[in-house]
Amino acid sequence: MARIFIKCMFAAALLTVSMPLAQAAGAEDCRQAAECGDALAQYRLGLCYESGKGVPKDKQLAKEWYRKALPGLRRAAERGDAEAQFYLGNCFYFGMGTEKDYAEAVKWYGKSAEQGNARAQTNLGVCHEYGQGTEQNYSEAVKWYRKAADQGNAKAQNHLGLCCRKGLGVEKDQTEAAKWFCKAAEQGFAKAQTNLAKCYYNGRGVKKDLAEAIRLWSQAAEQGDAVAQYQLGLCHWSGKGVPKDNKLAKEWFDKAAPGLRKAAEQGDAEAQFDLGASYAAGLGVEKNHTEAAKWWRKAAERGSARAQHNLGGCYALGLGVEKDQAEAVKWIRKAAEQGDAEAQFYLGKCLYFGMGTGKDCAEAVKWYRKAAEQGNVKAQNTLKKLGQ
Repeated sequence: MARIFIKCMFAAALLTVSMPLAQAAGAEDCRQAAECGDALAQYRLGLCYESGKGVPKDKQLAKEWYRKALPGLRRAAERGDAEAQFYLGNCFYFGMGTEKDYAEAVKWYGKSAEQGNARAQTNLGVCHEYGQGTEQNYSEAVKWYRKAADQGNAKAQNHLGLCCRKGLGVEKDQTEAAKWFCKAAEQGFAKAQTNLAKCYYNGRGVKKDLAEAIRLWSQAAEQGDAVAQYQLGLCHWSGKGVPKDNKLAKEWFDKAAPGLRKAAEQGDAEAQFDLGASYAAGLGVEKNHTEAAKWWRKAAERGSARAQHNLGGCYALGLGVEKDQAEAVKWIRKAAEQGDAEAQFYLGKCLYFGMGTGKDCAEAVKWYRKAAEQGNVKAQNTLKKLGQ
């Protein structure tokens, strides 16, 4: 999960005026070139208005400048200008000044990527990973992520780390995942800092280090990363890695809630999972099992094993959805097949007792063993009782 998170706003009016002077100068330079018909400048001025960098935020003006830029961008792109091809791809991908058209986006990202544009290579990788404008192809996604990552593109490095972590298009390798997260995190990329923190928190690919996890989440949270803010809230709520402090936990949950929702609505599976967990427990939002199940379903459909496991639990217990044991087993199996040890244990249990599926003791033992091999104590104890 292009994935963009809300930046922290400055409270003091004086700082708001004084901080973006360089940005304002850049926007003014763009305006002068844009008014002279420079398509790249018109596109960049649209970005300034959309983000509010150097100029007052104005989405309508942003759209107008994107529309003005399109003919010139297309002419430059057709002449082979890699930057123009990348920008034109963005226009079609995000619907900037034109209708969204993923196939057209892939076409122009591809032309730019072939010329070595790292940002185009990254976005082309995203299209292949999620099947946008082209058939879903994890190996092809990894190919383009790696090309951009080798050029130092932090976003691509983070995506490549995620592919290594999940085993998408490459062999699952937690050490390799942590390596790529680290490269991106060292460039200050907030999502990578959040992902690397999770590695340290769980001891996956690196030695477990709660202090380092907290440090990285804090860095990402200060940049406005909602998932990091939520994780810090959980740490203060549970007292894991930091002193237990419910007041501070609530502050982090409250900070995270708007950003989590925005990221979740943009399709970020991790944010969707965390937003679902927020609703399930009433952390920063009113407790609502229906909303929890809704967001876990969205994350589950994007391949999140944790969300698949939790959605299976919702169906098993009838929380936020109508109780349905067969549907529960379907989602728990998906999580188990991705290596979720707890899901593997519950799948074994469902198979052993014939809950939502046909009874199959031999298959149940197989899944108990998979969970036990990952250190799941319940599975280990169950196998002992069964004399396995």
